[in-house]
Amino acid sequence: MGQASSARRLLGLLDLFSPQKPVWTVEGMARGAKLSVSTTYRYVRDLTAVGLLAPAGAPGYVLGPAIIEYDRQIRQSDPLLMKAVPVSRWLLQQAAPNGAVVISRWYRDKVMCLHQESGGAHPLAASYERGLPMSLFRGATSKIILANLPDRLLRRLFDDRRREALAAGLGGDWTQFRRSLRALRDAGVCQTASEVAAGRIGISAPIFSDGKVLGSISIVLAKRTLTAPVSARLRALVIAAGAEVSAALDSATASQTSKKPSKGKKGRAGAAAPTC
Repeated sequence: MGQASSARRLLGLLDLFSPQKPVWTVEGMARGAKLSVSTTYRYVRDLTAVGLLAPAGAPGYVLGPAIIEYDRQIRQSDPLLMKAVPVSRWLLQQAAPNGAVVISRWYRDKVMCLHQESGGAHPLAASYERGLPMSLFRGATSKIILANLPDRLLRRLFDDRRREALAAGLGGDWTQFRRSLRALRDAGVCQTASEVAAGRIGISAPIFSDGKVLGSISIVLAKRTLTAPVSARLRALVIAAGAEVSAALDSATASQTSKKPSKGKKGRAGAAAPTC
């Protein structure tokens, strides 16, 4: 077994844990992951040593405190959050003072909410809760990310989840599916109603980094009749917000790249540039 395969199997044990089953025994993990008990014991020992698992009474284990530490680091230093949170607050004021703004990231064929801003006297809670993976096929937040994925990946997703695509109104065959997503990609924005939660309207635009879709920024409103001018204004604001975050991410990347020492000037910290 190669090192990469071993690492995937080890870390794959963490995928067994869920709100529905937060405690696992070693024997249960072995069955769930289709591993030998001896291998699972070794993996659990290693995961516990670094804090990714923790003992939970008798023979059980739960997710460990290291995950909380990593989550804190993400909140404080994730470039996407650092650039998108200020924009999300601006968008909330401009477009959805009584709604919510959601920042999400594409994650393992799912969409993960990273941050949510809510406003008004009675804050609106969006269904995209931080840390809760959501389908790529439901809701504006997810669909606008899906629309901007490469065709090769889209083909695999469609072949694997054809029924889900059809139920989401994206088409029952590959041609229809691709056409539906191309229309969203060309529009640069997606608007849906009651697809994720009843009584909610979502309007989303993509966030890009280095030309590749990274996630999305969305406004969520209580469902009501939107006039064409109001809808057009909200869509334009969300598109502008997505473009602002994308530009900020690319600018930060370019800045970091320009700071790297070029060859022939400084090979390592403190080393003088060579002369000819």
